[in-house]
Amino acid sequence: MDWSVLVAGIILGFCIAAPIGPIAILCIRRTLACGWRSGLATGLGAATADGIYAGVAAFGLTVITGLLTGHILLVRAAGGAFLMYLGVRTFLSAPPDNPGTAWEGTLLQDYGTTVILTLTNPMTIISFAGVFAALGIGAVSGGDYSAVLMVLGVITGSLAWWVLLVGGTSVLGSRCNRRVLGLVNRIAGILIFLFGIALFAMIFV
Repeated sequence: MDWSVLVAGIILGFCIAAPIGPIAILCIRRTLACGWRSGLATGLGAATADGIYAGVAAFGLTVITGLLTGHILLVRAAGGAFLMYLGVRTFLSAPPDNPGTAWEGTLLQDYGTTVILTLTNPMTIISFAGVFAALGIGAVSGGDYSAVLMVLGVITGSLAWWVLLVGGTSVLGSRCNRRVLGLVNRIAGILIFLFGIALFAMIFV
């Protein structure tokens, strides 16, 4: 077993997940409002989507890759609309009386919506494909575990970032009151909505 491939996957997954974007904002907001379980379900959804894209890139599934990149405008439009809807919903959400304990939906809903949102960024698979090509990983044969190790590493690294983010947010969230959480809802809603507009704008670039 080539542990260096697994380590490289972990580093790659962590680095791809770490930049602050709409998913991170959503994760922080859900952690503050609904508790660490909701935040972790959100992070797990993002890590799952990263793993799916990493798998597609690593195993050379060109049909799926071509389908995604060939319909990139439609995917971006769907993702932008979803983000704008989510931004408005977040902005209008009333802060709970007991921050960190409110349940706005099921953990499965938190997980599922995040998987969908993360998958609406087809540029992720292009990034994975480029890195894997540089590392010589892809379209493996039966005796080659490099692609499997890389995908497992990506999932592990991505999930590690989300666990850190949820843990840090939970610590800070213990000091939040209803008024602070109301402000968080407004800021998060605006930012998520703006990310949606930006995704729409990319259609015309």
